[in-house]
Amino acid sequence: MFRTKRSGLVRRLWRSRAPGEGDGEADNRAHGTGGCCMGKSAKVSKSNPGTEAELKALTHLILKKIKEKQLEALLQAVDSKGGARSPCLLLSSKVDSKLGQHSYSLPLLLCKVFRWPDLRHSSELKRLSCCESYGKTNPELVCCNPHHMSRLCELESPPPPYSRYPMDFLKQPDSSDSVPSSIETGGTHFLAPGGLSDSQVLQEPGDRSHWCVVAYWEEKTRVGRLYSVQEPSLDIFYDLPQGNGFCLGQLNSDNKSQLVQKVRGKIGYGIQLTKEGDGVWVYNRSCYPIFIKSATLDNPDSRTLLVHKVFPGFSIKAFDYEKAYSLQRPNDHEFTQQPWTGFTVQISFVKGWGQCYTRQFISSCPCWLEVIFNNR
Repeated sequence: MFRTKRSGLVRRLWRSRAPGEGDGEADNRAHGTGGCCMGKSAKVSKSNPGTEAELKALTHLILKKIKEKQLEALLQAVDSKGGARSPCLLLSSKVDSKLGQHSYSLPLLLCKVFRWPDLRHSSELKRLSCCESYGKTNPELVCCNPHHMSRLCELESPPPPYSRYPMDFLKQPDSSDSVPSSIETGGTHFLAPGGLSDSQVLQEPGDRSHWCVVAYWEEKTRVGRLYSVQEPSLDIFYDLPQGNGFCLGQLNSDNKSQLVQKVRGKIGYGIQLTKEGDGVWVYNRSCYPIFIKSATLDNPDSRTLLVHKVFPGFSIKAFDYEKAYSLQRPNDHEFTQQPWTGFTVQISFVKGWGQCYTRQFISSCPCWLEVIFNNR
């Protein structure tokens, strides 16, 4: 019997599916199970809604109804783990598929097959802004490309932070080789190329062309120039197929630390930084966790700062403009002695920082970013 190209693509796609729950190949880096940023999804039962045979039969049935060119694009997205640009996979939004006793929408099912086997509900997903279906409600055709979706980092509870430490830890240590406290608290008083300080870059009169600037640091040293962001979405990566944005791999670094070199190599696809209607979102595209500190992720009345761990494939709303404008600096000497950091977000790759680490400050992390938002 002759096998069609379509059948070959379907078989290749099935072989490229994500490792199932309980498979030896599955680990936390693949789908982020068991983490503090799982939110509601962490509380969902892990019982298998259907057998492997049922899942295979259902997936094959759906894939065989998809056009050949769409199958090729889907295979490219799956094989590159989202690193290659892929078009939307537009399918009828009215089709639901039954697996065991559970009914799944097509986007949810394909995300479950190719990315997150433990996925249960559409509420756990966030559509990326690059997708044609982004922001649309009940369209007749909906994108089912699993790499046009991310998992949502729920912080409503709030979950236990990855690390929690008091403001005392932000005070500059009494040591000759300590870093200026402006680095530790997110202040930006170091000279940028051209002689302007980073804060001045954001305060030039009439300059509304950018919504943020990004600085890349290795431990206590900034590497490269400030990256000014005008487009709504920015990829920040070390090595990304068809990558376009802030490529950290092209920056010349004099740091000889083995740990820095090791972490640089793990940044991979990095993160996607996106300005959306409700704030700024960070999507972890790498194979390792990232760690985020932002004033708008904290309780306004809290005397502690939180560092949140975000697993691969997850998105988190790292910055909320409305909340940032409404935040009031408490009448407390610990706050008033520090630069105001309401419009700054700090992100470290692979390695976290805080009270439970030898790295109390982010400037001890091998590779990290400082994102400074334009507050006008």
